[in-house]
Formats: sequence, structure tokens, C-alpha cells
Amino acid sequence: MVAQDTAVVERTRTARSTAPAPRTPRGRRPGPAPWLLLAPALVVLGGLLAYPVYQLGLISLFHYTQAQVSGGEPTTFEGLGNYAELFGDDRFWQVLRDTVLFAAACVVCTLAVGCALAVLLTRVRAVPRLALMLAALGAWATPAVTGSTVWLLLFDADFGPVNRVLGLGDHAWTYGRLSAFFLVLLEVVWCSFPFVMVTVYAGIRAVPSEVLEAAALDGASQWRIWRSVLAPMLRPILVVVTIQSVIWDFKVFTQIYVMTNGGGIAGQNLVLNVYAYQQAFASSQYSLGAAIGVVMLLILLAVTLVYLRLLRRQGEEW
Repeated sequence: MVAQDTAVVERTRTARSTAPAPRTPRGRRPGPAPWLLLAPALVVLGGLLAYPVYQLGLISLFHYTQAQVSGGEPTTFEGLGNYAELFGDDRFWQVLRDTVLFAAACVVCTLAVGCALAVLLTRVRAVPRLALMLAALGAWATPAVTGSTVWLLLFDADFGPVNRVLGLGDHAWTYGRLSAFFLVLLEVVWCSFPFVMVTVYAGIRAVPSEVLEAAALDGASQWRIWRSVLAPMLRPILVVVTIQSVIWDFKVFTQIYVMTNGGGIAGQNLVLNVYAYQQAFASSQYSLGAAIGVVMLLILLAVTLVYLRLLRRQGEEW
């Protein structure tokens, strides 16, 4: 079995090494033409993103509450005082930890379900494949509010079919902290896995059939084919869907807000987006809400920079 696995890996490396790699002439710059083509989009994005981000950062530096909005009190400059108050609050660090753990669980489950169904699509016939694709795209196209409401009805303590099928009686899923997070995780995975499934399926279809046939003839199992053949060849695609899933799941708002009624009992199911909303609009602490938004922006910016660097490195390798 070890010899067979080694043969699979060697065949994969040979197929990858023999593929011609595009070469870019050294010492030549692309010139201004690409920037001229991108200029209209950059202007639109600059107007839609740069100004709101500027206002967000500006508000986070001032003492800005309902009194300042109504004009009852003057606006005072706080500098980094809002950030010091935020970082000195234990509740913020707890919410940040819960957000990171929740996002990580959503990303892992979404990738697992999406990749498994992508492989399944290559194994079934045309009619089941079309039905699965339509069902997945329907879940992807469903608005987050609608999907969250449907999942609440499915897991309702009094009328939901899930409790009846599992024999749980009147168990309230949104009452417990972990069970509420688990319920939201199911909804997030349900509306997120179609993107991973379609993207990975397209990547699998681009893999030469000879490579997969050689691995099967060598006696490799389906799991071994995925781990030693498909996963290495689909690495650029997997990196893209992973980073995008991290960005999407880290800033989840609608599912948490709708399914836990604004963050759960005593705020036990808060994530950063909902916490910022509560600080800004429920407590009228607009400056603290803006500071939380800036922290989230910096975290996601760091993730995006890592994403771009990985793409560049993989472009050089491939």
C-alpha cells in the first residue's frame, strides 16, 4: 500500500512538472494601459469605500454619542481613548474570541461540505447532478433573513419538525449558548457551501482525467486520491475559497441577529458585528461602535493581504 501511495504521488508530481508554465518577460513593465482600464472602477470603489472608511475612522477618534448627534453637547476629540476603553473591556476580548472560534468552525464545516459535494458531483449522473446543483444554488440565492427564519421554524421548540424527528420534545435550541451557536453555524454553512462546491467542482473538472485514472489503477482509495492528487492540484482554488470564507464568516451579522434575537440571552451569542451594532445604536455609543468597526477592518485587511500574498506566491510556483 505504501508503494502504491508513493506511485500516486510521483505520478501527480510528474504531471505537474511537465505542464508548461507561462513566462513573463523580465525587465518589461505593463505600462499605463491596465491602470487606464481600471480607472473607472477605481473611481467608483474609491467613492463608495474610501469616504465611509474615512468617516468611520474619524468618528472613532471623537466622543460621539446621541448628545452630540442632537447638538446638545459639543463633540470632543478623544484620540485613541475609545480604543483604550475598548481594549480594556473584558467583554470585547470575549466577543472577539467567540467571533474567531465561530468563524473558524464555519469555515471548516463549509469547506468540508462543499468539497465533499464537489467530489460527489463528479460521481453521479447528469440528472442527480443537475438536481443537486439547482438545490445548492437555491440555498445560495436565498436571502439571509429568509434563510434564518426558515431554520428557526425548523428548529422551533413547539412546532419544529426537527425536535419531533429527534425526539427532543420542547428543547429550545436558542436558549443554550452552544446550541444557539450550533444552530447559526448550520444556517451559515447551508448558505455558504454552494460557492465552495461550484468552485471546487470546476477545478476538479479541469484536472486531466489521465491523472485520476492512473491513481485509480494504482489502487488508491477515494480519500487518498483527494489527499495526494486532487488537493495539491487544487491548492490555488482551495486557498481562494478558504480566505473568502474567512472574510464572509468573520463578519456574520444577519444570521446571529435574527436567530438569537440580537445576540442571545444576556449577550451570550454576540459576535463583533452584532456587538458593534449594539454599542452604536442600542447604547448610542457611536464612537465605540466605530472603533469596533475599525478593528474589524484592520483584521480583515490583514487577512486580505495574506490572501494576496499567497496568490502571488502560488502564481510564481505554478
